[in-house]
Amino acid sequence: MRIVLLPLLCTLILCAAARGEDAALTLKLGAEEQRFTAAELLARPDAATISIPDDVSYKRTMTYRAVPLLALIGDTPDPAVDTLEARAADGFVSQVPMALVEKGAKGGSVAWIAVEDRAAPWPPLPGKDVSAGPFYLVWEHPERSGVGTELWPYQTVALTGTESPPHRWPQMAVDATLPADDPARLGQQVFTTQCMPCHRMKGAGAADVGPDLGQPMNPTRYLTRDGLRALIRNPKAVRTWPQQQMPAFDVKALPDADLDAVIAYLTAMAPR
Repeated sequence: MRIVLLPLLCTLILCAAARGEDAALTLKLGAEEQRFTAAELLARPDAATISIPDDVSYKRTMTYRAVPLLALIGDTPDPAVDTLEARAADGFVSQVPMALVEKGAKGGSVAWIAVEDRAAPWPPLPGKDVSAGPFYLVWEHPERSGVGTELWPYQTVALTGTESPPHRWPQMAVDATLPADDPARLGQQVFTTQCMPCHRMKGAGAADVGPDLGQPMNPTRYLTRDGLRALIRNPKAVRTWPQQQMPAFDVKALPDADLDAVIAYLTAMAPR
């Protein structure tokens, strides 16, 4: 009887986990680690109903019950903690500047942790069989602070306060002798927000979704500039395979100036 029931029990456990019934969001700012279940977050007095007109992941207007991220993280007494690392269940890792979150209290974009209620589940994401829940970092008025498309990690499982990527991983920083207005400096910033959620640079980073773009060979070594631009704008126009995940970055998601800056950054990092 045990042998018969064991597979059934395992199936039930996996299904429960998939529905987020036992899922918790981990928050670590320093030595202390907190865990919040969906029920606990939805019960908070600051939980509110918000509407996102052009949701990055769902590509349409979405309404959520959510908790303000700024209130959830509270004060961060350590000045070295200037970045919030948001890790998703699939290995996607956004590096969110604390300053960007703090702008929400001063008229900028407002960050929220949307929470999926088991009694009212969200629809599946376009082209997928899972929703963005149980926890999803979303932004009200993203245009106010120029919030990039890669700062919307769905299925978020952990938020960790840390140093900014160039301080944590010096090998990803451009040469200190570059002029302040060198495009590669802007490119480093764009790479941090738009590329590091999936890629690493010479081992720098926390994501494992895409390949390292600095080692063993920089893409500027084997792709032409036009080919690299085309790959970023529409990956499937250059090469395709069944498990391809990289999205297309149109001009709205990545303006031409930012795209040129990213390529300048990759070029600058190639010989280092």
